Amino acid sequence: MTFDLPPDDAPPPMPVIDVPMLDPAPPRRGRSLMIQGTSSDVGKSLLVAGLARAYARRGLKVAPFKAQNMSNNAAVTVDSDLPPGPGGDTPRGEIGRAQALQARAAGLRPSIHMNPVLLKPQAMVGSQVVLRGRALGNWPARHYHNLKPLLLPAVLDSYRRMAAEADLVLVEGAGAGTETWLRHCDITNMRLAEEADLPVVLLTDNDRGGAMAAVVGSWLLHTEDERARIKGFLVNKFRGYFSLYEPACRTITETTGWPLLGVARWFDLAANLPAEDALALERPQTPGGAGLVIAVPQIARAANFDDLDPLSSESGVDLRWIRPGQPIPAEADVVLLTGSKTTRPALEALRAAGWDVDILAHVRRGGRVVGICAGFQMLGRAVRDPDGIEGPAGETPGLGLLDIETTIGGDKRLVEIDAEDALSGARVTGYEMHMGRTGGAGLNRPWLRLNGVAEGAVSADGRVMGAYLHGLFGADGFRRHWLTAMGGRVSGLDYEAQVEGALDALADQLEHDLDLDALLALAR
Repeated sequence: MTFDLPPDDAPPPMPVIDVPMLDPAPPRRGRSLMIQGTSSDVGKSLLVAGLARAYARRGLKVAPFKAQNMSNNAAVTVDSDLPPGPGGDTPRGEIGRAQALQARAAGLRPSIHMNPVLLKPQAMVGSQVVLRGRALGNWPARHYHNLKPLLLPAVLDSYRRMAAEADLVLVEGAGAGTETWLRHCDITNMRLAEEADLPVVLLTDNDRGGAMAAVVGSWLLHTEDERARIKGFLVNKFRGYFSLYEPACRTITETTGWPLLGVARWFDLAANLPAEDALALERPQTPGGAGLVIAVPQIARAANFDDLDPLSSESGVDLRWIRPGQPIPAEADVVLLTGSKTTRPALEALRAAGWDVDILAHVRRGGRVVGICAGFQMLGRAVRDPDGIEGPAGETPGLGLLDIETTIGGDKRLVEIDAEDALSGARVTGYEMHMGRTGGAGLNRPWLRLNGVAEGAVSADGRVMGAYLHGLFGADGFRRHWLTAMGGRVSGLDYEAQVEGALDALADQLEHDLDLDALLALAR
């Protein structure tokens, strides 16, 4: 049997890890509990968010922590390891969107120490490595495993900072804790649990079936010391009658010795919360609203696509993700291009799917096009990457719908925005997170003017627009203004209240489904 494997690649030079670390380590203030999974996508992130809200409502200061996350959905933090800028401004970092949501659930602002290592996939076999909010460079997967042991001290330092400030640290593992071939370079599952002396609860997912095999298989793969560290298991995403499933749980306990610590039912409002990563795009889509049709090509390495959550929540919007092999529907009113971690490869994939032809035809028919971040870059005349930051160095023609050109390079711009837009008269909130620098005559017609500063560009006929600002549709006033301009219907949706309501409902459900006092007693 032969396999079509990617070719060997030369290892990047080992970076110097120069993040500041506390010495001596501060003492723990409170307790910690780690949630590990039997696989990816068992619901660890959502469970931690719900527990964070539930325990915070009890008066505890709760901090989330995930040593390593892999996602192109990221959030800007309030801190960084960099010194203050020339004007005294605090530089910003970035962490995974899931940890930012968990921080929100706990009533905290996002910190780089909640997710010290963020991997942002740029290819099938490689990612940009972000350490405590700063990009270290791009690493092929096979060589990243050699880098991980160098990151562990910074990971432990970040955990200790969280543990020194919180009453309870909820630590989330990554993927499956039983990936034995990675045990030698583990920094986020059992190695972290051992180094930080964390009690572990194992989470499995009943929705796909095979939960009993997943838990028992985990027990078989763990060492004796690791088995002793696991205090029990939780069943997540349960639907149906538990009385029919209870014999399976008894078999698990009889085989492993781990007690059942609770069964969390399927949470219907999960769609009202930002998705952790691109796995959400692979699930079957639920029908949207009726009215304005917004088509979203699923471009390569889609990033920060939670920008669209407020639009998909609108009853007057029919938001459709278009997958490769599907044409952009002729009835679309708006084509929206999201962010991407790799703009030039995304442009090439867009052309390979034939979407460039569809988009140009859409514009000729009088349709509208919107680009956010990388989508904004793709609307211009060219995207250049002279230093090969996102892949092989070179230049790729854009769609030519805006008179702008972009060069990838320079320091990553990470900034939060909360400003008044002079052009719409609405408050705009969001953040910028990009390395490209865009210029051209098209910028003389900005889409937004935030506190007097021009942002983005609009075509002369007003039908094509783009900007670097993520999250702008989350501001209710601006979203309503934009929907009206696009010819759509507006509603009374309060998007931030919807997110808060979903977090409260999740906490309520976990209070009902699980013994939170018993789980808290396991923490130490």
